[in-house]
Amino acid sequence: MRKTLLFVVFSVLFAIALLSLGELRHTWRTLHNSDVRYMGLAILLLVCWILNEAAGYHSIYRLMDIKENFRHLVLLSSAGGFINVVAPSGGFGGVAVFVDDAGKRGLPRGMAAAVGALFLFLEYSAFLVVLGLGWAVYIRRSDLKPGEITASFILLAIVSSLGILIYIGSQSGEKLGRILGWFSHRINRILWPFLHREYFHEIAAHEFGVEVASGLSILRKKRRGILVPFLFALNSKLLQTLILAMTFLAFDVPFTIGTIIAGFASAYLFLIVSPTPYGIGFVETLLPLALTSLSVAWEDSVLITLMYRGITFWVPLFLGGISFRILQKE
Repeated sequence: MRKTLLFVVFSVLFAIALLSLGELRHTWRTLHNSDVRYMGLAILLLVCWILNEAAGYHSIYRLMDIKENFRHLVLLSSAGGFINVVAPSGGFGGVAVFVDDAGKRGLPRGMAAAVGALFLFLEYSAFLVVLGLGWAVYIRRSDLKPGEITASFILLAIVSSLGILIYIGSQSGEKLGRILGWFSHRINRILWPFLHREYFHEIAAHEFGVEVASGLSILRKKRRGILVPFLFALNSKLLQTLILAMTFLAFDVPFTIGTIIAGFASAYLFLIVSPTPYGIGFVETLLPLALTSLSVAWEDSVLITLMYRGITFWVPLFLGGISFRILQKE
């Protein structure tokens, strides 16, 4: 079964790379026209971002009084990002990596799911802060478009729904179990004509909800403790914003702080709400348009987008694949 899973996962990755071959070629050509010094700084910031994400997970585990090895969390968070690409599910695919790993090591799966859900909620919440700043820039320049507005409200709905579920779980495991059981029942009814069997076991979903709530219940006692992982989430967005700034510097393109903030806000927003895995094709199309509206020349916008995506998408994807393979061997 594990060999089959690896084959499927890496087959999907190969298909993604094959479909994006043209983009990879353009990115490689773009690299030769950039300032290597700033590209080196961008890679260094990328490493800091990866380590920061692991530190964010580590702080949540500590909040729940669980000791976890930092190196192992680096592998898990990196592999989680990889799975979010090959099995896109709004960020929840990465949570499955933590749940599966916990099961293999005899740890509570529900606790790992609680950590993953809380991490995702804090990541999106931290981005809402950046998005608010991006909105301020667009409004100031009278350039806020319906697309950004619609995507922002979709994100707000996702964050609100996840926040409500986390709150319910922190208060009552039974209620969260019933909600997950209800969702399972609805999904089974929709898929029954196609599968002729239950896709989710409703009783298992209910029990899993109770397990998740046991981890979230710590929030009733340590509400202030959530500040530390939230700061890590904010720092993650700061590092990604700085990577975008390095791409501007690498091509000697003039910019303002407002341009960088609004540009990153658009890039990350398109990534989240995109119907394609990790925004493939979607971000590459819309980000140059967003940067152009921020008074960046079209040619420069395309170069910056290709390089930014090369650093923040393809490099982590490659590293995530390696991390996923290492975890499967352990």
